[in-house]
Amino acid sequence: MGMVFLDVGQNFGLVAASVVIALVAGFTGLTLSTDLSQQSVARRKRSIAASAIALGGGIWSMHFVAMLGIQMPILFYYDAAMTLASALLAILIVGTALLLLHFRERTPTTVSAAGAMVGVGILAMHYVGMAGLQLCRPVYTPLGIGLSVISAIGLCIAAFWVAYGRRTNRSILLGTLCFGFAVCAVHFVATANTRFVAVPTLNEFGPVMSNETLALVVIISSFIIFGAFLWMGVTFLIPSPVLVSSPDLAPSVPTPLTQQLAVADPKPFYTPATPQAATRRLHIPCERNGVTHLIDPDHVVFVRAEGHYTNVYTNDAQHFCAWPITEAVKRLTAAGFIKTHSSYLVNPRQVKRFERFKDHGVCRFAAAHLPPVPVSRSNLKVVRGLLGL
Repeated sequence: MGMVFLDVGQNFGLVAASVVIALVAGFTGLTLSTDLSQQSVARRKRSIAASAIALGGGIWSMHFVAMLGIQMPILFYYDAAMTLASALLAILIVGTALLLLHFRERTPTTVSAAGAMVGVGILAMHYVGMAGLQLCRPVYTPLGIGLSVISAIGLCIAAFWVAYGRRTNRSILLGTLCFGFAVCAVHFVATANTRFVAVPTLNEFGPVMSNETLALVVIISSFIIFGAFLWMGVTFLIPSPVLVSSPDLAPSVPTPLTQQLAVADPKPFYTPATPQAATRRLHIPCERNGVTHLIDPDHVVFVRAEGHYTNVYTNDAQHFCAWPITEAVKRLTAAGFIKTHSSYLVNPRQVKRFERFKDHGVCRFAAAHLPPVPVSRSNLKVVRGLLGL
């Protein structure tokens, strides 16, 4: 005897509510992750955690609000452990994708990988959540699974390309639409191609949860998401404050490397050519506890790449800088800094010793607590020349 599929209906009011929750969660999560390059590492981690909770929690809330809208001729329940696991899984995967975006160099490959990870998170949340159904069992079709995978991964990659291509309000709104469509597409495409059959006994992994209990949990999570949405919506409409620099804080125009190599004078490499250039003295913006400190390059010993950002070392402290190493090279070579390695820039005025080891070397400094900086083989000749060796 074949399986008898249950008749399934929908409460369209709850369907509409689930779509709104997906869009609200997408907007909140993408807005929480803006301007992170201007924050300290600790604040970035907190912002990413909040964004992951908003996006992952929104995926979960959308799914179960829509599930509350499903109407079947039998009474059915949810496994509480599986339901919780599906929420944690979504938050964890989304958080990993955001860490990849904000702590690694943001290349097309990185953005695509992060979008694909979020798509996988949506799929994992949906199918783990569906596995928690009690007294009925979902029966999937290959077509439904295939369309769900394509829509989730494709739309999430599109969402992250749009939202992270240019971090503008318009791109965030467009990214929100793509994210909301991705979350909704997985659920509704999958359930449209899913049939349900009655199961006579419970198959409990954890405590059983009724629709009423689930509704209460979903209401609380949705309340939190909407609260965050209102908070971020207010800040979204207020222009971000712009740090207006005085003329002596504006960056100087970088000097081509060929001109630097032609300088024979071993004195400081940064010499303003005109009084106007002197008023355009370069400073390095570094973040600490939410405050931007402008550091004079003369006080910097070396700069080291740290993922998509850099660490700036002075004789008495280590500072976080939002510049990637490519930006630091472009700006600081004009101030006489030397690129000794793909990840290092050195202030030659701070170098006290140079040691060569066959085809590479190291620069050492007066402060004993500062680590030596490596000099790669490809940069060895240039570094020795600029140090006057």
